Amino acid sequence: MSATRRARARWGATLLALTGLVASLVPLLTLPASAASTVTVFYRPNTSWTTVNIHYAPTGGSWTAVPGVAMDTACTGWRKKTIDLGTATGLQVVFNNGSGTWDNNGGANYALGTGNVTVSGGVKGTGDPCATASPSPSPSASPSALPSPSASLAPSPSPSTPPPATTGTMLGGDPRKDSIYFVMTARFYDGDASNNRGGSQHTKSGNAANNDPMFRGDFSGLIAKLDYIKALGFSAVWITPVVLNRSDYDYHGYHGYDFFRVDARLESPGASYQQLIDTAHAKGLKIYQDVVYNHTSRWGAKGLFTPKVYGVRDTQWSWYYDVPNPSFTYDGLSVEPNSGKSYYTGDLWSTPEPAGNTCRNWGVFTGSYSAEGYKVYNCQWPSPTSGMFPSNLFHQCWIGNWEGEDARSCWLHEDLADLNTENAAVQQYLIDAYNRFIDMGVDGFRIDTAVHIPRVTWNRRFLPALENKLISKYGAAKAKDFYVFGEVAAFVNDKWNRGSVNHSAQFFTWKERATYSADDATAAIEQFNYENNLGTGNQPTSTNAFLQGNVYHAPDKSKFSGMNIIDMRMHMNFGDAPNAFWNGKDSDDSVNDATYNVVYVDSHDYGPNKSSTRYAGGTDAWAENVSLMWTFRGVPTLYYGSEIEFQAGKQIDCGPSCPLANTGRAYYGANLEGSVTAADFGVVSSASGAVATTLGKPLVKHVQRLNQIRRAVPALQMGQYSTEGVTGQMAFKRRYTSGTVDSFALVTVSGTGTFTGIPNGVYTDAVTGTSVTVTNGTLTATVSGKGNLRVYVLSLPGNPAPGKVGTDTAWAR
Repeated sequence: MSATRRARARWGATLLALTGLVASLVPLLTLPASAASTVTVFYRPNTSWTTVNIHYAPTGGSWTAVPGVAMDTACTGWRKKTIDLGTATGLQVVFNNGSGTWDNNGGANYALGTGNVTVSGGVKGTGDPCATASPSPSPSASPSALPSPSASLAPSPSPSTPPPATTGTMLGGDPRKDSIYFVMTARFYDGDASNNRGGSQHTKSGNAANNDPMFRGDFSGLIAKLDYIKALGFSAVWITPVVLNRSDYDYHGYHGYDFFRVDARLESPGASYQQLIDTAHAKGLKIYQDVVYNHTSRWGAKGLFTPKVYGVRDTQWSWYYDVPNPSFTYDGLSVEPNSGKSYYTGDLWSTPEPAGNTCRNWGVFTGSYSAEGYKVYNCQWPSPTSGMFPSNLFHQCWIGNWEGEDARSCWLHEDLADLNTENAAVQQYLIDAYNRFIDMGVDGFRIDTAVHIPRVTWNRRFLPALENKLISKYGAAKAKDFYVFGEVAAFVNDKWNRGSVNHSAQFFTWKERATYSADDATAAIEQFNYENNLGTGNQPTSTNAFLQGNVYHAPDKSKFSGMNIIDMRMHMNFGDAPNAFWNGKDSDDSVNDATYNVVYVDSHDYGPNKSSTRYAGGTDAWAENVSLMWTFRGVPTLYYGSEIEFQAGKQIDCGPSCPLANTGRAYYGANLEGSVTAADFGVVSSASGAVATTLGKPLVKHVQRLNQIRRAVPALQMGQYSTEGVTGQMAFKRRYTSGTVDSFALVTVSGTGTFTGIPNGVYTDAVTGTSVTVTNGTLTATVSGKGNLRVYVLSLPGNPAPGKVGTDTAWAR
């Protein structure tokens, strides 16, 4: 989401803006002034609570006796209690399950007013969730910042015929050989200004003042700068989702609307998605496509279900609801002639209730007003609890407990209509959509919000479908080269996500070990409870990442699910490299094969320790991070611009509340102007203009050299590792043996390392070229300076050490 990527909050904590998915601002509903002396509190408890009590104190009054008074069932998932406040104008509230578990808003209590109020997942709102659209937890916005209204239930239009599929072939090869450069396509480089689009938030966000439309970079620009990426030494490019999006702020790609079409704002004549894939492959670069199975845009998914909302062109709302134009089809790029908008809304709304509508109280005034004083109506805004979306295709609840079962079966946010992924029609829609991109020859999928779909659904439906498609296209052997890595967002520093195995990244690398009901929805609950009851101490373990002494052993993949993971534990602990190293090591026995983990410091969602800003630890720290990531197990990955500390310390994402230029998703193009030709991976043949300056920066030189060294030493790419007999802060030995390849390396980063019990022979450092003959099984590698390193490679029969690789940098010397 990713991305809007996405908030992850504990039960009872405040929801944050969603990570890797960008959430549009929506009006804060405010009740008109009232002398009401009662309040009806609607509360959405943890799904495990069978008893719910409300403990409260009216303003200026006394608290009820502990544990409070029982709440009544309101509707599915909700409890309510009507309280007489007398002359009080509000109250303090906490909730409990009668067995000692409390929701007290992190110790702050919930301060509520009068009328109908809601509390769900730590978020306060207004309204009756059992009769009207759920209130939004988002901040208030001016009319120019209001999002497109959400969909209410109406018959889906007949799906338009998808464009003809194009074909290509993935490059293949072990994905661990690659390093990955992560690009937000719309923010990287603008190769075609004619497809730039600012959207409805262009002025409000401040982007217009900077002449910086949200959709600015494109495939044309990415094609033009593939040699820059190759010159850095990367051999794989991870790009944000490419499917047609539809929302007010959708440049990131995580608000999919038509999963069978590529977003026209990314393509140009001569620069289609297929042409990007083919051009990248011709340069030896892989394309990893970000994909979303968990949710659609707020408008549903074209070809599956796209409902309408209530709208009215009166004196208050006519600015917002465009006049319908039946001859116009939204594609994100084309401008509807009557409204003059590419973000036209005329096909999304209706004043009369559509045939088949099931959204309750269609068009009835809620009694609430927007921040501007405009009337707000039922079915005007998105909600899973109002009947807007059919329950067979979309989930019907908000997430209340981010470590509970509902985190896998409820909505993340109103911009993200949560798909019922346990439904066969939904499954087939997604499988068919993403098979088209396999046909185009993409080399792998990064799976957004993977944690929000039950593992059993991945293991029984989506992952086998991927495998079957790949085998039919490539055969069983090459099919294994398609790289699947999931975002299982556990934003904690410990091994298991707050003790919840079902929400921990490593959990998703394993097959199921029990048999569940044939019905997928039932199986999801059974699997959650089964694994939750077994707990963290009874999960499978693996030695696939570890050497046996100094010996590489064939990994056991018999229990591998088919999904690799982003290494969330290292990511969260990259406040400093040693911390990331030791925490990563601690988790590796619980991952099916940690040598396939994607490892990065920061991304389009978060920095280390769930920081909302891009990494700002300094250049020496960045160099140390790179030295570790490029030599330790896993697939090293760099977010665009980190090679020059681009936007260091800047807020990664603020939605449309501030200019993109002020964020970690700023436009990178100014650093890429000019020309560049790569002679090889990490080798510049020629460069001119700003891009030449960029390529000349010290940290860039370090990244280039680390890529060269890693490509020259198979043990650094695919090897198992061990710290047995090794002393040093970040020191380890690695080996990879397969066929005629046998590669053994000793690594120490930012400090001296001593290795005992190693094979005798001649070791040559790939950093300095120094050779050491070991006769007593011991080698001491002396290193000084943060980020400096030694990589001593043993010369073996048929596998000589490569010698010194590349040119000294400020850190690798």
